[in-house]
Amino acid sequence: MNDSVSQYYRCPESHVRLSLREPLSESNGYFNFGTGTTCYGRCAGHSPSKCPEGPLYDVMADAKLDGGTVGLPFDLKQVVDNLRYELYSQEASSQAETTMARAYYLIRPLLSVSVRKHIQRWHFRDWERLAFPHWPVDTTVDQIFEQTMLLSLKAQSVSEIPFVWFWPEGATSCAIMTHDVETEKGVRSSPYLMDMEDAFDIKASFQIVPEQRYEVTDDFLNSVRDRGFEVVVHDLNHDGHLFREKAEFLRRAKAINSYGRRFGASGFRAAVLYRKQEWFDALDFSYDMSVPNVAHLDPQRGGCCTVMPYFVGKILELPVTTTQDYTLFNIFNDYSIDLWKKQIELIMEKHGLISVIVHPDYVGDSRERAAYEALLAHLADLRKQEGIWITTPGEIDRWWRQRAEMKVVKDEVGWHIEGAGSERACLAFASEKDGRICYTCDSTPDLHPTNVRTGREDRAERI
Repeated sequence: MNDSVSQYYRCPESHVRLSLREPLSESNGYFNFGTGTTCYGRCAGHSPSKCPEGPLYDVMADAKLDGGTVGLPFDLKQVVDNLRYELYSQEASSQAETTMARAYYLIRPLLSVSVRKHIQRWHFRDWERLAFPHWPVDTTVDQIFEQTMLLSLKAQSVSEIPFVWFWPEGATSCAIMTHDVETEKGVRSSPYLMDMEDAFDIKASFQIVPEQRYEVTDDFLNSVRDRGFEVVVHDLNHDGHLFREKAEFLRRAKAINSYGRRFGASGFRAAVLYRKQEWFDALDFSYDMSVPNVAHLDPQRGGCCTVMPYFVGKILELPVTTTQDYTLFNIFNDYSIDLWKKQIELIMEKHGLISVIVHPDYVGDSRERAAYEALLAHLADLRKQEGIWITTPGEIDRWWRQRAEMKVVKDEVGWHIEGAGSERACLAFASEKDGRICYTCDSTPDLHPTNVRTGREDRAERI
């Protein structure tokens, strides 16, 4: 359990000592770990609920502090894995195999967007009644780690615990723009999106379908890479059947891996965000972008309940943390960026990853393009005013892997960070204020002063 916290924060293991209070309940279920933090797993001293609706038992009072150790009434690693890997959701593991889904994707190429959106609105008609994950952004995993850090501060009787800040150069949060290119129209529209993004000094990734949808030429791939944008493999043929059956998935995975080498791509995203994370080890990629944070409005429901990257075996998962453009425009019939702004605000409260999907296929009209331009302008403003890091998925992958190997150590001078890439890392401190976690960070002087100040003595609060 200690490893889970130290991996999340990259803090000294000696500062977080956890033990497990047993016996645990025989079955998994839902319970709270502090107000509004819904967990799924087994817990001690109580039988968890079979469903997330209604009042849930709060195990916070059952946590015990003893000699610097936090005794948790649940297995922290099991609960976090249950959420990140969507093990709480039977629907998430079987949705892609349903007869309705197979039938829909058989006829989908024949349906216009106007027809498809009516079918999808009917399919998603109950989404507002779903109690878990929490809409519009779920940060349960991040809250679990915050609660555990607060208990560790009390158990250790210290005012602060050092850790490696989440992003390089003290960035307050991170943002990536990603484009799933589904049709020939999307190929033709991609240069226009690159022009829009270059105007705001933003580089995105383009997810390319290797087979059947359109011809993938070296000229097109080079046109993306030569402008500083990133190429990602997008499924095999976008038929919605990638995770339908294990043997077929393994056959397709070999072809997908081959295209990854041909494209020079280190990242992957499955079509329609269908996924089975337990199968990801067959994919020969460094990172994946197929798991939504909250999947109420996706064909496969569930969600990983975190706004931070996390490892699925050897692959780094970069979760999709905002509503897709197709959903916003065609399901909600909303051409403002109000929902995106609300989600971004919630993600930034946890200093997380703002991950956006915009399809070149669906931003051909003036309303869609105006909305996307407004989103780019908003992110550019947040970069200037709030110090967020806007980059490509591959850059996050490289940073997060470096951070995972960094260590916070202490010598006669004080705390410092060691490891490859540590020159970009910032030493941060977790403390408690008014019962909540508070982060402060040593940083460089070029960031906005409301977020970070330079120097150990006048570190600014990040709450």
